[in-house]
Amino acid sequence: MMKSKELRDLNTADLLQKEKSLKKELFDMRYQRKVGRVEKPARFKAIRKDIARILTVLNERKNDGK
Repeated sequence: MMKSKELRDLNTADLLQKEKSLKKELFDMRYQRKVGRVEKPARFKAIRKDIARILTVLNERKNDGK
């Protein structure tokens, strides 16, 4: 799990890349859940929270520019 401060230190391109990779990981885990072999089910919540943190930082940056 990443901290908000760590995310704010990254540039926008890195944040977008991180968001993309987390969404892919979440997609893969959902597929594994359908098949029935998820090793760490608590990771679902952590990934969703990390994505939300990234989106929050991106929105803060977008609103600061206005």
